Amino acid sequence: MSDQPDGVREIRINPIVPSESVLVSTARGMRPRKAEDPAPRDTRKHVEKCPFCTGNEAMTPPTIAAWPDERDWEIRVVENLYPVLGDDSTSTNLVFGLQQAIDGYGRHEVMIDHAEHGIALHEMSEAHLTALLGMYRDRIESLYAADPRIQYVLVFKNFGPAAGASIPHTHSQVIAMPVVPENVYNEVVNSRRYFEKNRQCIFCSLVDEALTFEATIYDRDSGAVRRQISVGQYVIERGRHFVAIKPFASRYEWEIHILPLTHASDFTAISDAEREDLACVLRRAMARLDAVIGGAQYNFFLHSLPHNNEFEDCHDSYHWHLEICPRTSIPTGFELGSGLFVSTISPEEAAAQLRAVEL
Repeated sequence: MSDQPDGVREIRINPIVPSESVLVSTARGMRPRKAEDPAPRDTRKHVEKCPFCTGNEAMTPPTIAAWPDERDWEIRVVENLYPVLGDDSTSTNLVFGLQQAIDGYGRHEVMIDHAEHGIALHEMSEAHLTALLGMYRDRIESLYAADPRIQYVLVFKNFGPAAGASIPHTHSQVIAMPVVPENVYNEVVNSRRYFEKNRQCIFCSLVDEALTFEATIYDRDSGAVRRQISVGQYVIERGRHFVAIKPFASRYEWEIHILPLTHASDFTAISDAEREDLACVLRRAMARLDAVIGGAQYNFFLHSLPHNNEFEDCHDSYHWHLEICPRTSIPTGFELGSGLFVSTISPEEAAAQLRAVEL
């Protein structure tokens, strides 16, 4: 269990993006509210009318890529029928007064993660997850190479209605866009600023702290122990090349970040051995989440260094990573109005519960 006292109420600053804060208020979790059962999951292996199931390929756009091959595929990539961005627009950029608009060109692809309709990520084999990560890498590279106007390629996954998934068949999405999204931009700019001042990558520093840091904080007046931070307190899972960490300033109550142990700025440079290790760490982290919160609905997204000239000098300062954000609560008016995330369980307690799962 954690050494955190009961009734924690504190604002934590995200060290990567200092303008982003999290209010940890454990007493808030005790307020009366209707108990909710875990969201039901469609565990069927095949659904006759599902456009993503095998045998229904004619219900989707043509195959862009497939693994191991198009005929006997286990992973399949197609264009999104309802893209948020597309390459068929002929409009030009607009500026009128203070208002600006950029042509919404780009590409939006769907990656059908598995031929089995209702399989969860932690139920997939490590060999399959290794192949899936390889498909992420290949599609990112292809989309950057296809259009020099593309500023960023985002890979993400929505799982469950609360996370925005409109089709229950397991799938990810890949979007190539003409701008660097704000979340990535802020991470890259702030990490570059930290590197210029300290000559080291802030992500590497956070990994080192998680693996080696230990401290005891005392009350100035009474001398009582206020907080104890032990080595590995925030580590959820560790492999040969990757570590899964519970962020000190977690925006979501069960949020987990997976980072390379050795500095790396660009996901597309991942080696085969690293893909295998990431698949293992990812599967085990998701199994821990499923065991603790049951039927987890979540978003995850891959943040890697943008392929553009503005950030050519950021290879030493930025560290690619995977963010897993389970959706166990709905943002309230306070969160939407203030921009301050609220967590009703301390990250220390959440990490302890996740580590305690026997796999």
